Amino acid sequence: MANATTVQEFLLLGLTSTQEWQPFFFVLFFMIYLINLVGNGAIVVIVILEPKLHSPMYFFLGNLSCLDICYSSVTLPKVLINLVSSRKAISFLGCIAQLHFFHFLGSTETILLAIMAFDRFVAICYPLRYMLIMNHQVCLLLVGAVWLISFFYALMHSVMTAHLDFCHSQKVNHFFCDVKPLLELACNNTLLHQWLLSIITGSVSMGAFLLTLLSYFYIIGFLLFKHRSCSVLQKALSTCASHFMVVCLFYGPVGFTYSRPASASSMVQDRIVAIIYSAVTPMLNPLIYTLRNKEVMLALKNISRKKFLLKHHQQHH
Repeated sequence: MANATTVQEFLLLGLTSTQEWQPFFFVLFFMIYLINLVGNGAIVVIVILEPKLHSPMYFFLGNLSCLDICYSSVTLPKVLINLVSSRKAISFLGCIAQLHFFHFLGSTETILLAIMAFDRFVAICYPLRYMLIMNHQVCLLLVGAVWLISFFYALMHSVMTAHLDFCHSQKVNHFFCDVKPLLELACNNTLLHQWLLSIITGSVSMGAFLLTLLSYFYIIGFLLFKHRSCSVLQKALSTCASHFMVVCLFYGPVGFTYSRPASASSMVQDRIVAIIYSAVTPMLNPLIYTLRNKEVMLALKNISRKKFLLKHHQQHH
């Protein structure tokens, strides 16, 4: 504690120290970010503009797409700037803010995916009572509660990390500010922080994942016992398949990262895994949902046709 200094900024070591690889990574992450913005932005616009998609399922999907834009925007713009900068610095407050919003939005997405699974469970198992159970007020209340819980969860991590003394180094062994790499730099006893990170973050992600799995197991069991028809089961599961793909892509890497204790050797693995859940998954979400969802594809065609007809009409006047 004697060597503790007031840290004004941190240096992010980034994705690679090899100069030759940096232009390649810049192009790659720029394309990922662009696809993410366009794809998720298109889903948000489609859900708002198409009246046929004004249902709980698409309300949650619109929220997920909005979250994915914000979630990747917490890390990727800074990654892109650092890839073309010689000095990869981030201010202390900027670092804590990035950490806070990364955990805030990540936790929100984690719980929202579980709510989306519950929504499918109600829609398939209780179709006649679906709109009564999942009415507009309930959907707003669920989403509001998720955002609020996640905000205070992230606040716990950001406040506790901000009160640490940093004396080992200012070099963060990651491409963005996260709790685990910052704990490596602290000269305090970080046992409580590591315990909170492993237990609470692990519990949030794995708890939401188990709730999702439970919803799907109940759906499969319900359809098998009620209808005893493989065609009905196949039709129902096809509507859930896209959501389940997203769930596996998100929960798997998150659980792998935060359920293990921090160590210097695990940081390289964490960096690779972080690319999946912070950049790749938000980019794949719109592709998975639109390519596998007939209603979204139809709505996209309808909006495109309306825009074409409107443009054609304006040209003739």
